[in-house]
Order: sequence, then structure tokens, then C-alpha cells
Amino acid sequence: MATTTTPPPPKTAAQPIRRPRTGGPLPVRFYRSAIGKKWVMAITGIVLMLFVLVHLIGNIKLFLSKEEINLYGEALRDMPGHLLPRTWLLWGIRIGLTAAFVFHIHAAYGLTVINHKARPVKYQSKRDYIAADFASRTMRWTGIIVLLFLLFHLADLTWGPANSEFVRGDAYNNLVYSLQRPIVAILYGVSMIALAFHLYHGSWSLFQSMGLNNPRYNKARRGFAIGFAVLIGAGNLMFPIAVQAGWVGLECPHHFPVTAVCTKAALK
Repeated sequence: MATTTTPPPPKTAAQPIRRPRTGGPLPVRFYRSAIGKKWVMAITGIVLMLFVLVHLIGNIKLFLSKEEINLYGEALRDMPGHLLPRTWLLWGIRIGLTAAFVFHIHAAYGLTVINHKARPVKYQSKRDYIAADFASRTMRWTGIIVLLFLLFHLADLTWGPANSEFVRGDAYNNLVYSLQRPIVAILYGVSMIALAFHLYHGSWSLFQSMGLNNPRYNKARRGFAIGFAVLIGAGNLMFPIAVQAGWVGLECPHHFPVTAVCTKAALK
């Protein structure tokens, strides 16, 4: 009896492996990548570095007089003169800075998640720990300290509920009243030291994040990072030290207008 054989099933062509498609426009897809997050970290970091520098320069007017720094505050609210309604440009800058903060924090968190997934091992060798300097190891914690201080700083000197003597527009006396409290002066000082360490590592690494790293320029990068961090940290530490030492004191508190020169008549 003849046996019948079943022919083998036809061979199917192997399907090529395709990368999964991710939706969204190009900027969104770029931001989802580690490179995109590093670029966002670098760009928002530059924006925030410029902000802390300008903020320091403006606050130095504290050492001139009450009317100088209060007039500076009024000038910020009046920008750009009669071209826009009052405070519109200032609020636009505030919204832009808030967006920079949000993206900076979100990108940092996203990079942390990506790094943890790429390194599933939960231990760190002693050699790796020694290789990373203190500023880089504490980057997350200094960032958290600065963020918490920023929230208190806004409640203290911008919104007012954290300052019982707060007077809207009187930046000079508001700051003096705040820093006369020893606990606030200590909090301010610790936060500025944390900010200096954060700025040091951030200004050092932002060039690498943008692909502008070159060993020939490492010495200049290091010098810039140290110089900028010391400038901002030491500059901001002057304010609590000056108030606590009595070098800067109250000038005509609760006297209106807040931009007027403090005179003997105003003190009566």
C-alpha cells in the first residue's frame, strides 16, 4: 500500500524588525530621548543662571538705599513703559521662568529614570563614588533644597504670608524684616550654599550635555563653573550677613510712598 506524504508548509518570509512608532510632533519625540532631555536641562539651566545673576545684581541695590531698590522694583513692574499695560511683561517673564523651572525639574527626573533603567544594579563601587565629586553626588538634594527655599522665598517676599511685616512694593524693608529673623537668615545662608554647589556642577556639565565638550577647554570650563558659583553664592550670602551684623537696617518702615527718600520728617 502506497504511503502518502504531507508536503511541508510553505515557508513564510521573515518579517523585518521595525522600531515601534512613537506619536507626537518632532519636538515631543526629541524631548522623550535622553539627548533631548539633556539639551532641555542645559538650555533651561542657562536661562535660570541668567536669572540668578540678574536677581543678584538687582538686590545689590539694598546697600544703596531704600528708595533705590524700591524704584528698581517699580521699574520692573513698569517694563516696558507705555508699550504694554503695567506688569504684563513682568508676568510674561515670570511665566517663562516658571516654565524653565518645570522643564528643568522634569528633564532631571526623566534622566534619573533613564539612568536607573540603564543601570539595574543597585550598588555603587567605591571607585565610582570617589570619582564623582561632592557637587555631582548631591545634585538632586541641592536642587530640592533650592526648590523648597524658592517656595518660601516667594511666600516671604513676593506674596507676603510668611512675613508679618510685609508691605507690597517695599522690597527694602520686607527683606530687612525677613533677614532680621535668625532662623530665616540661617535658612537663607544654607540655601545659597546649596545653590552654589548646584550651579557649580550645572555650569560645568551643561557644555557636555550640549555636546560641546572638549578636553582642551576643560580648564576654562572648570574656572567658569567655580567663578560663577562663588559669585552667586558669596554675593547672596552678603544679604543675611549684612542684616544680622547691623550694616543694613530698616528705613522708614510702613511709610508711603515706598519709593520716597527716608527723611527725619518721614520718621515722625
